[in-house]
Amino acid sequence: MPEAVVTQRSRGMRDLSPDEMDRVRAAEAAFAQTCRLWGYREIRTPVIEPLHLFTTAGTLSPHTLDGVYSFLDWDGWSGERVVLRPDSTIPAARLYAEQSSGRLARYFYRQNVFRFADDGSSREEWQCGVELIGDTGVSADAELVLLALDALGAAGVERPAVRLSHAGLVRGVLAAAGLDADEQSLAYDRLLDGDMSVVTEVEARMPDLNAPLRLLFEVDGAGSGYIANLRASLVQAIPALAGALDDLAHLVATLEAAGVAPIVQAVLARNFEYYSGLVMKIEAAGLRVCTGGRYDELIGLIGGEPTPASGFAIHMTALFDALGASTDPRADVVCVGPRGAEPEDIANAHAVATALRRAGVRAEVALSSEADSRVRITSDGLELQRRGPSQRFATVEDLISELERSR
Repeated sequence: MPEAVVTQRSRGMRDLSPDEMDRVRAAEAAFAQTCRLWGYREIRTPVIEPLHLFTTAGTLSPHTLDGVYSFLDWDGWSGERVVLRPDSTIPAARLYAEQSSGRLARYFYRQNVFRFADDGSSREEWQCGVELIGDTGVSADAELVLLALDALGAAGVERPAVRLSHAGLVRGVLAAAGLDADEQSLAYDRLLDGDMSVVTEVEARMPDLNAPLRLLFEVDGAGSGYIANLRASLVQAIPALAGALDDLAHLVATLEAAGVAPIVQAVLARNFEYYSGLVMKIEAAGLRVCTGGRYDELIGLIGGEPTPASGFAIHMTALFDALGASTDPRADVVCVGPRGAEPEDIANAHAVATALRRAGVRAEVALSSEADSRVRITSDGLELQRRGPSQRFATVEDLISELERSR
């Protein structure tokens, strides 16, 4: 067996090879083009942010804060505790509060986030995401889901599965059971981990409930019909669920009218404190490739004016895993072989490669006589090597015409 390669990389970090970077940049370009067509504009926030941005408002759970890269940023004799951004939404909310408060903003970003992980998984994650901030109304949630599907489709995802929830569903039940905010967070985390004994405990706290809570927590339902069943079964016993179900029903009906068939489930997002309304998850090949939701309280919590807002992030590693193996990224590169090794031969090969590039053809010059050249310069013109007989051309313009014809 070959010996394992010893690496000097930091734990949890990874290198991206040229082939991987080709895939990353292609996916980012498709995402950015989709966002621009939808009227979104690109932002980039600092890698380093003040720790208090994430702590004073309670915008991230203690579990999440345990996983941030935190250190002192020294300035003279004093320093401020900062973090490598563990999240892109909170910095985007800060940017909005400082530069665009009161206006409708459609942002998109392509950047990395950093989080500790003890399971050997990556501590650096690349994301492509959007934030829709301002007086967005009820149509904003549908825009987010449809934009996410459009962006994933542009990246090559086929038949994605859309799962939706609403933060008010679980909050409404747990609050009705008398749990305080901390107890609600703990109970929610247990539900996410599949601990359905929480439902039994909640029912024990509500002996007069007379409503099937397990319909909410243990059943994933299809669209509007499932929401109607939840309303008929639970709202009379827990009136606080009515608003969340109304919002969810409006969104699901809009998506169904647009040809999207979402699945509804109660427990969906990891950051329970974070969301105030819609929660979305999109899966492809069984993998979570996109997550997001509504966070109407966030901008007010970090010092700005309370503003409706929502967003999503596409998780690039999961996206590539879902897409599977890619085509050869160098399959369309034309390698030009010089006629010989004299300076004039090499310069002539570069002139041919330059003409190809100007015509939109990816081209490089062979650096050695052993290189596999698709185009060789001969004494009487150019020779294009393909499967089967080679083709000869008198001029580079004739070669370009053939390459364009056969694309």
